[in-house]
Amino acid sequence: MHIKAPKDLRVSALGMAERLAGKVLVGGELVHTAHGRQFDLRDPATQDLICTVADADASDVEKAVAAARAAQPGWAKLPARDRGKRLIEGSRVLAAHAEELATLLALESGKALRTECRLEAATVADVLQFFGGLASEIKGETVPLRSGVLAYTQREPLGVVAAVLPWNVPLMLMAIKIAPALVAGNSVIVKSAEETPLAVLRAAELLNEVLPAGVLNVLSGDGVGCGAPLVAHPQVAKITFTGSVETGKLIYKSAAAKLVPVTLELGGKSPMLVLADADLDKAVAGAVVAMRFTRQGQSCTAASRILVHRSLHDAFVEKLKSAVDKLVIGDPFDEATDIGTIISRPQLDKVRGYIEQGRRAKGAIAHDCARLPAEGRLAQGFFVRPVIFTGIDNTHPVAREEIFGPVTCVMPFDSFDEAIAIANDSDFGLAASVWTRDIKVALVAVDALQAGFVQVNQAQVAGLNISYGGYKQSGLGRELTLESMLEHFTARKSVILNFD
Repeated sequence: MHIKAPKDLRVSALGMAERLAGKVLVGGELVHTAHGRQFDLRDPATQDLICTVADADASDVEKAVAAARAAQPGWAKLPARDRGKRLIEGSRVLAAHAEELATLLALESGKALRTECRLEAATVADVLQFFGGLASEIKGETVPLRSGVLAYTQREPLGVVAAVLPWNVPLMLMAIKIAPALVAGNSVIVKSAEETPLAVLRAAELLNEVLPAGVLNVLSGDGVGCGAPLVAHPQVAKITFTGSVETGKLIYKSAAAKLVPVTLELGGKSPMLVLADADLDKAVAGAVVAMRFTRQGQSCTAASRILVHRSLHDAFVEKLKSAVDKLVIGDPFDEATDIGTIISRPQLDKVRGYIEQGRRAKGAIAHDCARLPAEGRLAQGFFVRPVIFTGIDNTHPVAREEIFGPVTCVMPFDSFDEAIAIANDSDFGLAASVWTRDIKVALVAVDALQAGFVQVNQAQVAGLNISYGGYKQSGLGRELTLESMLEHFTARKSVILNFD
């Protein structure tokens, strides 16, 4: 099979980007914004201009809401299984365009095509197929009251849903939000992240080939000009958001003013517990996955606090550094690349700032891993070497605050109770993993850990049909399951029929 060179892939993605430049998707059509304002989008790997992106404002929000409101009643009247069939057909369309979506995502996000973007593009189709198949499960219950009376409940859509996306896995998170909302009979307005608008826009354009016009709309722009008026709009009946804690709180406040429901998937500082009896090699391999190094650590479930029994600590650090050293940092389009770039200059500066803070900590050692790309054209790219810190305790900002970069702390512990105490000493509670050969100890740890998603002897990303969401500052609500679709995207109506 012929493998395209990185330059060819980038040129192909740039061509699609140029076609999408300056556009939003409203009422089934790619259109310019009301005032025509745009902002530059640059390649994180080279700093070259990709294209200009539509900078939507409140007037564009009004148009999108009007289109979504007009389309929603007709969509809701379709039998649920017919809506599901539309999404399953949409999954086939997206699967046929998976490579195109993956290259667009690599271009705008700087993530490696081979290790990250292709997998994400494939996941989008899978999510739509999964929820499309659950359409017949949107049903109520009969309630036994008394003879001669029929009592039952039915599930009804909420109306217009606002789905606000982050930049780290925009395609996957778009699918996770729009698929259950659409199957349940809602219309959706997606607000893409400023850094990653293109793949989302193209995916939605493709889905509009099988969806009625106005059922799925996409706006791009910043949080103040576009995001805020969208979530505050009186006709938006539900908000689903993934992103920072600070933005999540603002959205929650805006939703509270309207008394509409929200789903908030926010930050994390996920612990990984390596107990004394753990398989060391398996745990090290798991840590590479758990820290999401191939995504430059830009994940809310990244294992940025690794707690290792003191008897294994030094060997674990040595093996982990060796494993991460083998990863290739480079051009996102190169098939040899494992790790791409940080998303943007502000995020790069933030990550570097935390790394410097860690280096200055008393007793800390920064283990720099892998090599930066030597190619001249990538010299301006937002590349950073992964860093493994030792000698930092759980009170330091590097161990307490979400960095969203390839930075982890390996901390020793002496007892099981100490490890659990350190793991739970956090404002976050999204994910955790435990590494042990003892099933009884594993079950005790699972019960003790304050996290919404706990794995034993693995640390994979969240998967379909497994409830996903966090405790504490990590958010509200759950995603990825039938139950989450019913609870978050429908309202239960109770009905009593009495003809006595």
